[in-house]
Amino acid sequence: MAKDVKPYPRDRRGRIQKLDSVSRMEEMSRQVRRDVLRMLTMAASGHTGGSLGMADMFTALYFRVMHHDPHAFANPGDQDMLFLSNGHIVPVWYSVLARSGYFPLDELKSLRRINSYLQGHPASESGLPGIRVASGSLGQGLSVAAGAAMAKRMQGRRGDVFCLMGDGECQEGQVWEAAMSAAHYGLGNLVGIVDCNNQQIDGEVSDVMNVEPLAEKWKAFGWDVHSCDGNDIADIIDVMERVRSREDRIGPVMVLAYTVMGKGVPFFEGTMPDKSNWHGKSPSGEQCEKALAILGETSFADF
Repeated sequence: MAKDVKPYPRDRRGRIQKLDSVSRMEEMSRQVRRDVLRMLTMAASGHTGGSLGMADMFTALYFRVMHHDPHAFANPGDQDMLFLSNGHIVPVWYSVLARSGYFPLDELKSLRRINSYLQGHPASESGLPGIRVASGSLGQGLSVAAGAAMAKRMQGRRGDVFCLMGDGECQEGQVWEAAMSAAHYGLGNLVGIVDCNNQQIDGEVSDVMNVEPLAEKWKAFGWDVHSCDGNDIADIIDVMERVRSREDRIGPVMVLAYTVMGKGVPFFEGTMPDKSNWHGKSPSGEQCEKALAILGETSFADF
């Protein structure tokens, strides 16, 4: 694999520059998918489907939507913050964190290895830049994000707090306790994002424990609800910019992002129950090579 990885572009003060076009972000999302597949194949374990499905969302957030600086991670001030509640899709998060300068790209090779900073779910004890709390025990992330949003408000800090969740995760009761609390306290700086792919480890969400009508539920809990095609970067940016440009936000915002599990590689894609095993299975070496050929190389180069 290529070793001459191009660093993420910075200005003269060392601050990260945002990618300047949707086409460049689409190219980055392909690279992120390549990273995910190579990491999972090297580790021989991990979660393929959800990680691929959310590559476009993470790319849009880190390379256009969010205001963040890896050099100031420990003291965020007015920066945006992100919490990943469905922590099993952390490979996609690791990729965008490395690609935007939080830690060296070479670290991606160590996914799930003993003593690695990059465990199979986000961990905080190692102090990996970009990760604030451990997550993956489903249902807990929104409570943490609501607490961070409240802290920002109490400190008089600007910036939004983003929390990513899965639709299957919305079967957890704690999600709705946090939803009720965030609306009660009028946390207008809190933005929830639900990955709506209708898949979880035991099959389709609608069969295991149906969470629909999901939009109406969040509205009933007092949230301002929007939706987007979670695999369309332009649509993601449009919705996020409309949400963030509103000056009258008096309560939390929920964005339902409709995605395809395994997006980008046809033989990983699908919403039928017989394909849901890609929720928690890594590719073989042969499958990885086939998938990389489909995705194609990018100007960002592999780690």
